[in-house]
Amino acid sequence: MKKTKPLTGRALLQRLGELGSTSRKEAAKLCGYYRVTKSGEVRVNLGKFYEAVLAAEGLQVHSSEKEVNSQSARGRSPSYRVKVHQNGQIVIGSAYTKAMNLKPGDTFKIKPGYKHIHLYLMNSEEVDDASTE
Repeated sequence: MKKTKPLTGRALLQRLGELGSTSRKEAAKLCGYYRVTKSGEVRVNLGKFYEAVLAAEGLQVHSSEKEVNSQSARGRSPSYRVKVHQNGQIVIGSAYTKAMNLKPGDTFKIKPGYKHIHLYLMNSEEVDDASTE
């Protein structure tokens, strides 16, 4: 079975009209929304097929948050919780530092609270005053 480029837009809607009462899986396959595995098995991608049909009818749908925000397409989403490691350290991941627009070298004042800690970003003047004390 030779793989062809999946149909989109008017061509997709026209082909679906021609197929009539064909099953959804077969229609997706006939419109090019499938792949062939190494073992020769044909795998139909109904998700991409449905997205293409909706887009052809004028409704743009994103299948995942990754497509909406490609800059944060890697890794997990932040949970806003951290644990103290065995060595007593707390590691704050890059997702948090990016969300807060932090840069290497930024300094914080740590203040304990009830069941939490507060991190206060210190400006350069405060850092200089604290280092001279």
